[in-house]
Amino acid sequence: MMHAMQQPKITLVNSPEYREHYSNSVQIRTSLWDLFLLFGTVNQTAPDSVTIHNFEGIYLSPQQAKMLSNVLLQNVQQYEATFGEIKLEPQQTTGTAVQ
Repeated sequence: MMHAMQQPKITLVNSPEYREHYSNSVQIRTSLWDLFLLFGTVNQTAPDSVTIHNFEGIYLSPQQAKMLSNVLLQNVQQYEATFGEIKLEPQQTTGTAVQ
């Protein structure tokens, strides 16, 4: 008789360096080996002046980035099912930077 593989118990532990931040800017750079996500906050001090303060850069393998993409899509769909459609401003839908 074959036994189904049991999932291992997963324990989440925050390292001493763990921090939480709010980000309204994510810039993405890609290479053959990885994707680099650069998180920051946008500060618009005038209509023609925007400053982005970057505070964290994270490298992901292409495989992990694809998994993250799938999980984000599922969560956004669940959010919209609960709270309604998320509207994007036209300037937020172009390029590789999400601001």
